Amino acid sequence: MSKKGLFYILFYLPCILVAQLSDFKTIDFTKADEIAAQYQGASLDNLPVLSYNLTNSLTTEVEKFRALYTWVCNNIENDYYASEKNSSKRKKWYKDSLQLAKWDTFFTMESFEKLKNEKKTVCTGYAYLIQEMSQFAGLKCEIINGYGRTTTKNIQKLSIPNHSWNAVYLNNKWYLCDATWSSGFFDWEASHFLDNFNGTYFLADPILFAKDHYPLDTKWLLTPIPITIDDFLNGPIVYNSTHTYGVIAIQPKILEIECKRGEMMTFYLKESKPIEISNLYVELVSGSYRKSNEIKVTRLENQLIEIKTTFQIKGTYDLHFKLNETYLITYKITIKKE
Repeated sequence: MSKKGLFYILFYLPCILVAQLSDFKTIDFTKADEIAAQYQGASLDNLPVLSYNLTNSLTTEVEKFRALYTWVCNNIENDYYASEKNSSKRKKWYKDSLQLAKWDTFFTMESFEKLKNEKKTVCTGYAYLIQEMSQFAGLKCEIINGYGRTTTKNIQKLSIPNHSWNAVYLNNKWYLCDATWSSGFFDWEASHFLDNFNGTYFLADPILFAKDHYPLDTKWLLTPIPITIDDFLNGPIVYNSTHTYGVIAIQPKILEIECKRGEMMTFYLKESKPIEISNLYVELVSGSYRKSNEIKVTRLENQLIEIKTTFQIKGTYDLHFKLNETYLITYKITIKKE
């Protein structure tokens, strides 16, 4: 890494992150969350009344939005199979604009009927509901369409647009959130959606958010530094735990890396809140091969974490950074002879 690059990491980026995360540090969301819980199971038949009930006794814009957001995440189920069906159809007719338009119209109508009647929807339904309820509560809110990056989508190659989320205007500033990814996850073993509210996608830090969200209109990145679509596609894979723990992969910036056997490799992570570095480790995986690699972890200035490690076995591997047995970040590494 160049001295200029390291200077930027140490002094510029941390200041941006701290400023973002401290915007609402004095706000207690307990009352907003309690109100959302009070209306658990409420009908969607009258959104203006529901929005009023959720926000009327709250005084700040951010608390009002929190109550709406929490209610949506805890009462609407992510319709995983509908999402996959939509993705398949849109890929099939991506180059046939007429068929694609017909499908989009049909799927939109079907999705909103299911949202109203069954409280099941896909990301566009979540984003629509957040926007509608926010506007009824007097809050400015936009639907953002673009690309969601997962372990299988938008990895080094751009797919069709596959995700929607929201931007909300609070205290004269725009913030990002993703109610779909906050609401829970699909349990493959049980074959059903599990409610599991993840508040880390609520008013998320734009730099961390851009690791797995990229808008069609780049003004909605909201990052103070330019982030290109190539940065998005070719960066390391991140998991929702990076949002939970507030960890950002700083260096290397690309997914695929190479080194020589016995060469010391250095990685840099940025923590927005302290993590227990003794529970941080590196794992090499290739097929049935799985091995933890010895690492040296050092805390530097400005919340930066330096990880040094040496790889001794040549080959190509998935290189996982894990914290408390949870996947954080994945690189693809090729280890060559000396």
